[in-house]
Amino acid sequence: MSEMTEREILRAPGGPRVRLIDADSAPLLVRDHFAGGDPGPIVASLAQVPELVGPTLPFLGTVLGPSWIPMREKEIVILRTSAVMGCRYCTDTHTVVALDSGLSHTEVRALRGDLPAAAAFPDVDDRALIAWCDAVAFGVEADIRPARAALTIDDARVVELTLLVATTVMLNRYATALALPTSPDVRDRLLQEAL
Repeated sequence: MSEMTEREILRAPGGPRVRLIDADSAPLLVRDHFAGGDPGPIVASLAQVPELVGPTLPFLGTVLGPSWIPMREKEIVILRTSAVMGCRYCTDTHTVVALDSGLSHTEVRALRGDLPAAAAFPDVDDRALIAWCDAVAFGVEADIRPARAALTIDDARVVELTLLVATTVMLNRYATALALPTSPDVRDRLLQEAL
């Protein structure tokens, strides 16, 4: 029986489609991201092209991180978008983040598509936000117009939420294309939560 080559391992079902860089093989430009341990599969994959890490991570941190929009709303956007785009990695990861951000188990299940959103979100503004996520993620103009009309928020908030949906779609495509693995801690938490 011969040993599998790295290329064969990367093409094997269930594994990432690129080698995830570890601390021992991290290029000089990205070693600081590995100083605290495993930085996660997004950074570990981006480290293949160290020049991309510098501009990419601050952008992602700004869009996905804390802002004047409450984390609860941000997690509604990120989890819903990830679920409708079919991104296993982002849906799994943000299921845990959403629970930790104060969303209920029922709300999380609805955002993941396991329950009707209307039943889990009685608030009309939450349902409008979910409709906006769906419309922007799918990019159908006929859906975007009524979804925008239902949002009762100012333009600055619409811009930030739209950039959040668009950035999440980008990460969904990235994580899905590269088959990034869900961390063992997240998998354990999902089992504990029966999700």
